[in-house]
Amino acid sequence: MTERPDVPVITIDGPSGSGKGTIACKVATALGYHLLDSGALYRLVALSAQTSGISLQDAHKLAELAHDLDVRFDSNENGEERIWLGDEDVTTLVRTEETGAGASTVAQISAVRRALFERQRAFQQAPGLVADGRDMGTHVFPAATLKIFLTASAEERARRRHKQLKDKGLDVSLAALSRDIEDRDRRDSERSVAPLRPAKDARILDSSGQSIEAVTQTVLDWVANL
Repeated sequence: MTERPDVPVITIDGPSGSGKGTIACKVATALGYHLLDSGALYRLVALSAQTSGISLQDAHKLAELAHDLDVRFDSNENGEERIWLGDEDVTTLVRTEETGAGASTVAQISAVRRALFERQRAFQQAPGLVADGRDMGTHVFPAATLKIFLTASAEERARRRHKQLKDKGLDVSLAALSRDIEDRDRRDSERSVAPLRPAKDARILDSSGQSIEAVTQTVLDWVANL
């Protein structure tokens, strides 16, 4: 499936914890666009593998899981993203640390990335799409209308994740989270297939110290001035 020049696409790429998922959901809601959380697709493959007893080293079976995923994205009454696998709301399940680590492993497998490539392209539908991930602007939608690389310091991203987990009643070491984020950054940037990096024509947006509202407004301002 080729890109559709008649349907605008906004890509928001960036490292884990930069806030790209939250910002993508807010921007998509504000514009009335469809939403693609590409990172969730890899998390869903990892989650499906875990629940099915499939090894994260079994590239063939993982690619089959990726090909057959029945997934959709929407938002609740508060504008927060919801992720559906078939008829099951798996929003919470895909956000666990275990699933996140599994997703980073799965994303390095070429067969899985190939299986998900056309699935991602199919989300480009009128009136428009906001796609967030790690290679949306560099690989999946290279002709996107607006490309954004959203980043934040590893320390900031660890603090955000630590707060999220504490709010859920989970006791996790801040230092351990910081190490995990740095390790994941290194794996994602050094992988041979679609490594994490800004597109050459992307706008860099550092969300460190900024509110969700401020970052969202910056993106909307950029869209308005295209």
